[in-house]
Amino acid sequence: MAEHEHVRVAVIGSGFGGLGAAVRLRREGITDFVVLERADSVGGTWRDNSYPGCACDVPSHLYSFSFAPNPDWPRTFSGQEHIRAYLEHVTDVFGLRPHIRFGAEVKLMRWDGERLRWEIETARGTLTADVVVSATGPLSDPKVPEIPGLESFPGKVFHSARWDHDYDLRGKRVAMVGTGASAIQIVPAIQRQVGRLTLFQRTPPWVMPRMDRAISAAERRLHQALPFTTRLRRGLLWGIRELQVQAFTKHPDELGLVEQLAKRNMARAVKDPALRAKLTPDYRIGCKRILLSSEYYPALARPNVDVVASGLSEIRGSTVVAADGSEAEVDAIIFGTGFHVTDMPIAERVVGAEGVTLAETWKGGMQALRGASAAGFPNWMTIIGPNTGLGNSSMILMIESQLNYMADYLRQLDVLGGRAALDARPAAVDAWNLEVQERMKRTVWNTGGCTSWYLDPSGRNTTIWPGTTAEFRRATRRVDLAEYEVVRRPGAPAAEAGPVAEQQSEAAV
Repeated sequence: MAEHEHVRVAVIGSGFGGLGAAVRLRREGITDFVVLERADSVGGTWRDNSYPGCACDVPSHLYSFSFAPNPDWPRTFSGQEHIRAYLEHVTDVFGLRPHIRFGAEVKLMRWDGERLRWEIETARGTLTADVVVSATGPLSDPKVPEIPGLESFPGKVFHSARWDHDYDLRGKRVAMVGTGASAIQIVPAIQRQVGRLTLFQRTPPWVMPRMDRAISAAERRLHQALPFTTRLRRGLLWGIRELQVQAFTKHPDELGLVEQLAKRNMARAVKDPALRAKLTPDYRIGCKRILLSSEYYPALARPNVDVVASGLSEIRGSTVVAADGSEAEVDAIIFGTGFHVTDMPIAERVVGAEGVTLAETWKGGMQALRGASAAGFPNWMTIIGPNTGLGNSSMILMIESQLNYMADYLRQLDVLGGRAALDARPAAVDAWNLEVQERMKRTVWNTGGCTSWYLDPSGRNTTIWPGTTAEFRRATRRVDLAEYEVVRRPGAPAAEAGPVAEQQSEAAV
């Protein structure tokens, strides 16, 4: 990285959000940008999560960019290796590699109000940028609970997102901690090779069959020859999920039939009534993410698996102890305990106009205007920001909506002319967040009777979008300058303000 390098846009992260932002910038004619990536390759969470059985629970043709359709997906639900290969392909096809700085973990971003730019300290040096697009994502920093005695455990310990492929699990006694989306894929993938598997389950998930199959060669040839069939397939998948949203957001009682289907799915694989009782949730389906697996329940019914319906509370040497007092001797502990979602570490590294960090600003809960802009942080945007997550569809749809917003944000800066920045008005952020939280009150995520990673420590849902993806697309189609304060350099001459500054200033009042 060149000393004192300055770019118009700095993108943080090279997962779906960061690569999508890079492609959109090029399509907007902007080439003066960099993508800062802490690792040595692209892929984000699909690079980091390489555990056995890792796959997506959204259909392949919907879990891909609309501007980069892939007619050659091998399965209806793609595995990690296929998704990562797709992201590498997007990187090459759109010529993004010259813009990417690998090994450039961001240490600190500080707003310079005098020069109206961001000073960015990375592991590879310092640069400045007019605009920062943070695309680190909520599933990037693993969360490992503080368990008494963990530091003195003599065996192997790792998180699902940092899988140790050099460690041989064959014949080992393994403790799997957690029963989320990663764990239900890991358990059946390793059950056959381990000596004994002890699953620590605080809260059982609702699990539906994963209707996965190989996509035939004939289907793939059809999609290659007639691209509109790929778009049609994607559209059908999208439409079905849009129709499901009402049940999650307005009429959670309608999910009762889905619960019965989930119970039948469990009963087919788990014949032991005591085990079924352990695995049956006591909350409304959908309150936590509905998980998809056709192999999870059969694996739990195998004789070398023990399900402990209690969280891990203590470790004494090689002995793991559950909250209910049950014990097991293990050689390895695998944590499938999720990520820092409502307390993203990147927020501690962003210092805004008032000299406070984003983490301090969000100490009462994350909130951002249209999921993108935080008050007091001019020309800083986030992809997959607060309340942009989904409970039943593809996050790529939300990412592309936010890319529309980013593109118009940059156009507005061009229209303003001169040295200018946009800072979300606190009142606009509050109004947006108030509306989101009001809509959230009726949703299954807030009324379903569970505690999920969607909720922050105060119990507020700062993660999920309480509507359809079409609604979010409309809400982020254009930047409303009335929701922003136009910031100019202190003491800037009138000429620098640009010919439309006065009318834009009036529009922003």
